[in-house]
Amino acid sequence: MDRFDAMQAFVRVVEAGSFTKAAEALQLSRTRVTQLVQELEARLRVRLLNRSTRRVQATADGAAYYAQAVRLLAELDEVESSLAGASGVPRGRLRVDVPSPLARLVLVPALPGFHARYPELELELGVSDRFVDLIGDNVDCVVRGGELADPSLVARRVGALQLGVFAAPTYLARAGVPSHPRELEGTHHRVVGYRGARAGRPLAYAMTRGVETVEVAGRATLTVDDGNAYLAAGLAGIGLLWLPRYMADAHVAAGELRPVFEDWRLAPMPLYLAYRPNPHVSARLRVFIDWVVALLARQLPR
Repeated sequence: MDRFDAMQAFVRVVEAGSFTKAAEALQLSRTRVTQLVQELEARLRVRLLNRSTRRVQATADGAAYYAQAVRLLAELDEVESSLAGASGVPRGRLRVDVPSPLARLVLVPALPGFHARYPELELELGVSDRFVDLIGDNVDCVVRGGELADPSLVARRVGALQLGVFAAPTYLARAGVPSHPRELEGTHHRVVGYRGARAGRPLAYAMTRGVETVEVAGRATLTVDDGNAYLAAGLAGIGLLWLPRYMADAHVAAGELRPVFEDWRLAPMPLYLAYRPNPHVSARLRVFIDWVVALLARQLPR
């Protein structure tokens, strides 16, 4: 038995709550991960995991061993990362999840430069607007807009998205141009609804003009949970959109969207990069964070 592989397999099973998810994260077969954990239990002569058909959980002994194993693995990773960092070549695999429009319009086009600078880093990029369990999904960091729901994460604010209200010319020709946000709550106008990862209903937006402030969700005939689908629905003329300007600008310039309520102001949406608290942040994660911060400072100036 390779003690390092067995320890790593056990840690991943505890974090994922599943042998299958752990195997996927480690790129091993489920049978091999099961075998490694069983061999570890045999070596330690204790039961580390309680197994059920629904979830795998650590026993009391397993929880104690997990805490020490995480510390040892983090220290080993830090040693390797510091040596790699000293040579100027951070290496290894990094798993990141970012919103789909940000990936398509900002991050992915800039990745050739990132890979040229850090050729030994292997990036696994999840592209979604879903809620990500960093431990259970074995993700190193996420980038998300809006306030973060998990206070246990380390969050670094990396930008603020300027918002506006937009509609396709085909929609405005059909429904007319609304003169006040409250009109969107009536029966005539429609919006495209967006449901966040943790929201039980479509998001509402606060809009201000002078001393007047209104909060509007609008009436939606379509609600989506993905930013690219949201934009596509607006371009198709289904309804009005609340969009970050970096998503809207090219379509406004092309005449595919028109701004609405230009005398109203929407509060900027904060953009965060979040990761698990760890006293030993790996060199590969540090360089990725620094790259994202610099990239967004250029692409999405506050």
